[in-house]
Amino acid sequence: MLAILTILVAATVLGGSPAPVQEGVSGMSHAQLTPEEERVIVNGGTESPFTGEYWNTFEQGTYSCRRCGAVLYESDSKFDSRCGWPSFDSEVEGAVERRPDPDGIRTEILCASCGAHLGHVFQGEGYTPTDTRHCVNSISLRFAPEEPSTERAIFAGGCFWGIEQQLRSVEGVVETTAGYTGGDTESPDYRQVCTGATGHAEAVEVVFDPSIVSSEELARLFCEIHDPTTMDRQGPDVGSQYRSAVFTTSDEQRSTVEGLIGELRDRGYDVVTEVGSAGVFWPAEDYHQDYYLSHGGVSWCHVREDRFGDGN
Repeated sequence: MLAILTILVAATVLGGSPAPVQEGVSGMSHAQLTPEEERVIVNGGTESPFTGEYWNTFEQGTYSCRRCGAVLYESDSKFDSRCGWPSFDSEVEGAVERRPDPDGIRTEILCASCGAHLGHVFQGEGYTPTDTRHCVNSISLRFAPEEPSTERAIFAGGCFWGIEQQLRSVEGVVETTAGYTGGDTESPDYRQVCTGATGHAEAVEVVFDPSIVSSEELARLFCEIHDPTTMDRQGPDVGSQYRSAVFTTSDEQRSTVEGLIGELRDRGYDVVTEVGSAGVFWPAEDYHQDYYLSHGGVSWCHVREDRFGDGN
């Protein structure tokens, strides 16, 4: 008992609230703390205002305890109180513990999972409808940005160098990969595909964020950067491996592409573009990836032409 009292007194002298006695969490895995993190998280100290990593950030994501990793706050609850520390008007249910601060005035908040000191909670200030402000030290938190939800589609229309160059430049496209799809041979290489005997098309797999660019916008662009009326040919490249095709990953994508093809046919274009479901996609050799970005130049056979009459 004397030893515990000595530890509590020493922690108070070092700054702020004493380190909580972590009964029942002895087996919990804690991150190794720097001296400054320990001063705040363990010994209840406070970082200077307007200096913390998160006081003025408002990206979508989650805020977790820096010591144990428990999720404490969602970004939707964060607001600008202009106090110099991260402010939240609510916590993840059950994630934050309240207790009287040793100063006898404030209410301290701690991670309910490991007892790490977070800061203080205030009410009655009128900032948000909850009338609550969690004033948290940035150093007590770790932020994980929300991963964008993505979709995938595969486009084939001649040499994949030019198709990739055009599609990768679109805002909202997360990643492009040149490769082979639509055939029967396992793990085909460029030499095999060039014979036309494998059934594969040179294609580009596009991963995109639908909140920024839609599958319709990408499909519309695709229809304008190659000639969808030529069978098994684009420019000087001839063979089934250079056919026009879209390989979709959802019924919505298929419906969108078929609608655009119908629109082009109504405008007098004899479209031969195939529409199928995405199957196995084999990435091409490294030297094919981002070819024009690496080698310079542009694809003269993949120049955009306004086929929908919208001025693009």
